[in-house]
Amino acid sequence: MIFEIVVVGPLGVNCFILGCEETREGVVVDPGADAERILDRVRALGLTIRTVINTHGHFDHIGGNKTVLEATGARLMIHREDVHFLSRAADVAANYGLSTENSPPPDELLEDGMTVTFGKCAMKVFHTPGHTPGGCCLYLEGEGKVITGDTLFAESVGRTDFPGSSHEALITSIRTKLLSLPDETQVFPGHGETSSIGREKLYNPYLNG
Repeated sequence: MIFEIVVVGPLGVNCFILGCEETREGVVVDPGADAERILDRVRALGLTIRTVINTHGHFDHIGGNKTVLEATGARLMIHREDVHFLSRAADVAANYGLSTENSPPPDELLEDGMTVTFGKCAMKVFHTPGHTPGGCCLYLEGEGKVITGDTLFAESVGRTDFPGSSHEALITSIRTKLLSLPDETQVFPGHGETSSIGREKLYNPYLNG
């Protein structure tokens, strides 16, 4: 599988470009900004993007949706609980002194347990509320990888001081959906460095209290 990270925007979001090596069909996860850089890499890889997925609806993860969708004709997927964020991205970003574009509405909704396919590759969706009500993680079982958005970071967890956030729900999501994965599963968060499930079990202070 093609699996690349492009760090985008002033908040350093990890945008993921995934692709089937055989069919060259691909997915872009969290195109938060710098859409032309993302598209340049997609073209260099020779991928046809069929799907754009937002792990959650915060502006720094969705700001490039519009440009990427228009350039690729892909469908947009996000969990129903985070759809309301899409049309408010520009206003929320402005509150932080930043600028971004609002996103078009989704074409399909992510649901817990569903499988998203691209070419001969597949990933499973885990609904992991806490950072946002509709936060999701994407498990690539065949690759031993999980994209965790802003749910789980290397030795940290997502913020829960936003309206609609819940620290209790976040920890429950991590414990029930993520820590049950094999210890060797690589963790690819929405910001920062890669980790593993085993490492987080041992060293994440939010999970060992």
